[in-house]
Amino acid sequence: MSDPVQQAARTAPVDVAPLPPQGMLALRADLSRPWLAGALEAAGLDLPERLRLTARGERIAIWMAPDELLLLLPADDLGAVRDGLAAALAGQHHLLADVSDARSLFAVRGADAREVLARLTPADVSPGGFGPGSARRTRLGQVAALIWMPEEGEVRVACFRSVAGYVSGLLTGAAAPSARIGLF
Repeated sequence: MSDPVQQAARTAPVDVAPLPPQGMLALRADLSRPWLAGALEAAGLDLPERLRLTARGERIAIWMAPDELLLLLPADDLGAVRDGLAAALAGQHHLLADVSDARSLFAVRGADAREVLARLTPADVSPGGFGPGSARRTRLGQVAALIWMPEEGEVRVACFRSVAGYVSGLLTGAAAPSARIGLF
């Protein structure tokens, strides 16, 4: 398997950098079921609302669809969380899959991080439509991506590992000072 993109592109006032690998679990289930919230709670996670994320330290649950969550956690916690969730969800209709090796992560940091995304996605990333705690499945250029904002001035991007080089180039190009439009 190829290594994720390792080079970082430094541009002002936005920094685009690949993030180290971390544990990722895809969880498909009926998110309205009370047993799901209990299983997540036992794993140190909270059930997010639609188009939102919840975070407890380094453990993050991201709403992906009405029946899907993406769980991000430290790589060292992956096995224990996966096994604990599998046990807690036994007998319930669900799918739990380790997708850690399938995705690459990037951080876009700086005052114009929101503008970098606006150049690449059809999603509403205006301050009124996308703020801290927001998450969206969308497209960056021609590929599927997940974007979320842990805090103002920082956006995280997840994409399939096979297109990480393409996404890195898109983000770097959109972050170039010469590309500044001044939308936000």
